[in-house]
Amino acid sequence: MKSLKPFLKNISLATRIRASYIIVTLPVVIFTCIILYTLSVQNKRYDELINDVDKASQFSLDFKKDFDYEIYLVIVESKSFADSELNTMLSEATAVVDELSKNGNVNNENAARLEDVRKYLRNLGTYASRIEKNLADGDKYEENIEIWENDVQIVTYLVRETILQFIYYELQDIRQSRAEINNFYNKVFSYSIIAAIAVVLLFIFISYAISQSITKPVRELSKITEKVSRGDLSVRSEIDIGSEIGILSTSFNEMIDRLSHLLNQVRIEQESLRKAELELLQAQINPHFLYNTLDTIVWLAEANDQTRVVSMVGSLSKFFRTSLGQGKDEVTVRDELDHVRSYLEIQQVRYQDILDYSIEVPQELYDSPIPKITLQPLVENALYHGIKNKRGMGKIRITGKSENKCIYLYIEDNGIGMTEERLKLISNRINTDISENGQPEKGGVSGELFGLSNVNERIKLKYGQRYGIHIDSTYGEGTTVTILLPLS
Repeated sequence: MKSLKPFLKNISLATRIRASYIIVTLPVVIFTCIILYTLSVQNKRYDELINDVDKASQFSLDFKKDFDYEIYLVIVESKSFADSELNTMLSEATAVVDELSKNGNVNNENAARLEDVRKYLRNLGTYASRIEKNLADGDKYEENIEIWENDVQIVTYLVRETILQFIYYELQDIRQSRAEINNFYNKVFSYSIIAAIAVVLLFIFISYAISQSITKPVRELSKITEKVSRGDLSVRSEIDIGSEIGILSTSFNEMIDRLSHLLNQVRIEQESLRKAELELLQAQINPHFLYNTLDTIVWLAEANDQTRVVSMVGSLSKFFRTSLGQGKDEVTVRDELDHVRSYLEIQQVRYQDILDYSIEVPQELYDSPIPKITLQPLVENALYHGIKNKRGMGKIRITGKSENKCIYLYIEDNGIGMTEERLKLISNRINTDISENGQPEKGGVSGELFGLSNVNERIKLKYGQRYGIHIDSTYGEGTTVTILLPLS
């Protein structure tokens, strides 16, 4: 660089800029060459795939019918083996397969299919030889018919199907290659427009701008960037010169606007989450449920059943203590199971003639986190909309397992179940039935699904869209609700 200084010193700034512009265009030339080369390679591959399909089409798709019929004529001695076209048909088919196999563009799967066809053709030759030998020996018509039915027809069917599969997957490769070429053309078109705009702007900038017009906006943009990095999203860039810096300035302002919008959206989602949790908690303190429970306690007290009174009061107290939960929005699986167990203990006293339950969740899942009041709404739906609508003893079974770093909790009941139409409607609505204010949408499924929708919404907001609940049901047999949670 030191040796170039005397030379550069005698060159004007405009000349240096023009020389720099020429150097800048060099990558464009290289880029163009790469594009042309890539297009050439892709077009060549596309042509070779077309040729493969054309060659494969030479293999008669009527091969099965023609070969089966020809060999049948030989068996019934309408033709002699020497006068038949069997060997010719096999030779032509083998030649087509050999020609396709020589092509290096055939993928591994189709190469394996061609090898299978070659093996099938050899087997057909073997069967034809056996039939020829049996005809020479005489009095083996039944054996030949058996070979024709059990061997020849099956193998010709395999030949036909394999060739069709070969053509099909070659066509798939052609479509993929065509899509890649179209995609590449689109990218080239977009990049060409961008490159053209950049070249024009660069030419104007280098020809007429001075060094101060470059360094000053860069320094200003750098200061704004530093403020944004400290969390100040109120700043905006005022640079409006017609160059790349101006474009960068506009994009930077748009980026700040989008960041502000995303932060506001996150706040709204968090508020919706809290509101949904509050609505669910309020829905659980159901006056009707409390009234019925207290009424049952009174009835038991009048019957002097003190043991069951104490048990129900204890379960009711534990139920509401867990529901309140000191404002926590997440509890352990152990606490959630205790909460739903208290609910089931109360309901079992009220519905002792129709309700039985079991909780069989592995203890290794007990310390895993779960949104509060997840199980109880689902159990309540199982009781009121499943078991109560079907005669006889009903059972609710809660099980769980861990798999692939996920927790699966299952709530099964042997209630009335749902029809396919009802199940489809409910499955769709539990993901869309909650409106912005946390209430069921008008025209949605009735309020009985509010608990399902609320549970699903809270799980997705807290852990991500891949988690939530899934419903399986068979009318007259029962319903299973699967809860998917991350394993921590």
